Amino acid sequence: MTNAWMDLAAGGSGALAVWLIVAAVVVVAVLIGAFAFGSRQKRREPPPPRPEEQPHVPDGGPVHEERERREPDEMPRSDERTLPHEMGHQGSRTASDQERPRWDEGSSGSFGSGGPGGRR
Repeated sequence: MTNAWMDLAAGGSGALAVWLIVAAVVVVAVLIGAFAFGSRQKRREPPPPRPEEQPHVPDGGPVHEERERREPDEMPRSDERTLPHEMGHQGSRTASDQERPRWDEGSSGSFGSGGPGGRR
């Protein structure tokens, strides 16, 4: 350390105190400016919607989730190879059997492959 740094560290000149006060004033001024800027931005925002502008429940009542099993449409048959860009949109239709599939008794369920290795 040089002699100048030792003098500043000892507080001999008082310049450090002046710079700390100047820095504190700058920080306070920036905070006040940010608050004023935020207040102006908030005043420019549109007001919250009035009750008549809020969304309403449909006349038929609330809409509920509908569950159905879907199955893919049949793959088009041809003698030539079909490329993906030739397929177009492959839709789906409602399955004829709407019963949920259940795990077989004795199968491994969600653990493992569920193949014949789990049964004896």
